[in-house]
Amino acid sequence: MDSLESQKYKLSEHFQNERKNLGAYPEHLKNALSFKDTEEALKEITKWQGYEPTKLYSLSSLAREIGIHNIYYKDEGTRFNLGSFKALGGAYGVLKFIQNKLKKELSKKISISDIREGKFIELTKKYTVVTATDGNHGRSVAYGANLSGCKCQIYIHAAVSEGRQKAMEEFGAKVIRVAGNYDESLRICIEEANKNNWQIISDTSYEGYTQYPRYIMAGYTILAHEIANQLTEKDLPTHIFLQAGVGGFAAAIMAYFWEKYSEKNIKFIIVEPTLAPCLIESAKANELTVFDIQKETMMAGLSCGEPSLLAWKILDEGTDHFMTITDDRVPDLMRMLAKGKDNDPSIEAGECSVSGLAALIEVKNNDTMVKKLNLNDNSRVLLFGTEGATDPDIYKEIINV
Repeated sequence: MDSLESQKYKLSEHFQNERKNLGAYPEHLKNALSFKDTEEALKEITKWQGYEPTKLYSLSSLAREIGIHNIYYKDEGTRFNLGSFKALGGAYGVLKFIQNKLKKELSKKISISDIREGKFIELTKKYTVVTATDGNHGRSVAYGANLSGCKCQIYIHAAVSEGRQKAMEEFGAKVIRVAGNYDESLRICIEEANKNNWQIISDTSYEGYTQYPRYIMAGYTILAHEIANQLTEKDLPTHIFLQAGVGGFAAAIMAYFWEKYSEKNIKFIIVEPTLAPCLIESAKANELTVFDIQKETMMAGLSCGEPSLLAWKILDEGTDHFMTITDDRVPDLMRMLAKGKDNDPSIEAGECSVSGLAALIEVKNNDTMVKKLNLNDNSRVLLFGTEGATDPDIYKEIINV
């Protein structure tokens, strides 16, 4: 890659979405995701052993330094001891698949609790679920396979760390490493699934494959539901910064807050790495667009070149602003959160967890962006710590510099 090509990857971008739907959550988007999906996911996931809402911190000292009223930070690093919000989605998708298969095979209604308790183990062990992942989603799918007693095969790309591979294998998954990037691992995953009659459990949706990504997104909305409860006696956020890979997480959170608080006019800002900007490229083109990733970002969970179809439908209509950020600030922000700013708590934040904060700081350092986002000393910003130290060795290497 020559110097000119390298230079283009260092530039952050911003795109204001003039197609933003300012009204109530549209009925047609409820076909992609709605409160009904959230309610069904809540009934199941809140019964899992070890379930409890993750913490929502107020980072008032950091907010004061940045020049806004408050920062709410949802810390997903402790979720089910899996280290990320992904624990809510992939595992739920696996259990829904097993439930659907058993219902068809046995011609009767099957409860997921009976599946988790091993009552159908002789049947579930013959099924195989597969996925492609940068790490966190695969760990959740492996966890779900472990809960349900089915087999699990996971495809990872060349840049996924050994630590993240081992975390998946600890749940009994067979992990296959593929040359190339995430999108190549997904392509091979789909080919192998079709050839072997395995079930794909992916948070990436595409034509002909939307059922299980919808379940997965429904799982993600649980953390939005938790935030709504945690803010009962506090002011709602005025701005929500949402980091995005394929967009499933961002769309799930957006859909929940949009449907519940449409009259509040909360601004939604989508944040991507400059090295994997498939959503901002889609926004600029006004159609779902694939970006060919040439270089991997250190924010591994966001290194995705093709948007999720279901997610894009929601993000296209609900997003106010799309942004990209470079990797430059990530290590310093991880160390800052680990130390805690003045009276703020110490937080173990993985690489993807600081992307929203990096975008917020970039906005505040640009007067034009501040005006476009109407960000001021009365603003309350919601950020998501989507992962903790999902690879402890990488985390320690970054923090201890």
